Amino acid sequence: MAESWRRRTFLGASAGGLVAAAAGARRAAWAVEIRRETFTYKTAGDCPIKADVFRPSSRERLPVAVWIHGGALIMGDRRGMDPALREELIQAGYAVVSIDYRLAPETKLPAILEDVRDAFAWIRAEGPKAFGARAERIAVLGGSAGGYLTLCTGFLVEPRPAALVSFWGYGDIAGTWYSRPDAFYRRQALVAESEARAAVGTTAIAEPPPRNQRFRFYLYCRQNGLWPREVAGHDPDAEPKAFDPFCPVRNVTPQYPPTLLIHGTADTDVPCEQSILMDRELTRHGVRHELISVTGGGHGLGNVDRARVAEIHRRAVAFIRQSTA
Repeated sequence: MAESWRRRTFLGASAGGLVAAAAGARRAAWAVEIRRETFTYKTAGDCPIKADVFRPSSRERLPVAVWIHGGALIMGDRRGMDPALREELIQAGYAVVSIDYRLAPETKLPAILEDVRDAFAWIRAEGPKAFGARAERIAVLGGSAGGYLTLCTGFLVEPRPAALVSFWGYGDIAGTWYSRPDAFYRRQALVAESEARAAVGTTAIAEPPPRNQRFRFYLYCRQNGLWPREVAGHDPDAEPKAFDPFCPVRNVTPQYPPTLLIHGTADTDVPCEQSILMDRELTRHGVRHELISVTGGGHGLGNVDRARVAEIHRRAVAFIRQSTA
């Protein structure tokens, strides 16, 4: 029964020029004015937390695709969404909402997840009036740490989203890949703790300033296996059960939303095994899902040609449309 819902796809290194040509034809034929509005969906203390909404200027009510940015929960903001993916979603008839959330280590994981839940509550309560949302039809997408948060919405957000798309995300934040020194990052010059601490602050922040050095803090965490402790506030060795509420792979049930997992097989930041583990759990519980393994793809698929990426975007949007119909 469970196996009947499972679909795995491997995309090789070659790309079809027809994909790029078709995408170009769609863009040439599509000339709708897009409106962007910025909303503050929440204020936590003195920290405003914002969302950008992109949609056609028409008055039509639209289903919603929520984008959650990556950056290890330490870096990044709502502006980091791939414009090509955003355009694909808008062409398919979705309002795109790209959200911020407070960043670690100034804010720990429980409060970050609270921000994500509050963003969905805001979309459901205010979205229909503020930007014409069909709030009963919401899909979620995110990359890397945003993929992790996307998978978290599958068990933390109620009502559950209609579909999830995790781009090179992860379901287990307590595993050795995150809680032990990472060999790939240890090959880079080691970051001193003093330098790492100087790159971040003590006040809650949701939008890092330009040219910030927060990556140095992330690098320090990966080189020393400290990410779970610095971000979640718990030691996975001393408190393994404390991570139960934070790991999607531990919270899959038959009620989990339909899920698309996309991961490069040569990812040196988030191992492809993270999506394989989620694939197995989704299969075990009979959840409709698909795993697209991109052969040779690195983290973010930055080494993959745009025609292949365009095909992945097209398939992600098709999966969402099927699930939100």
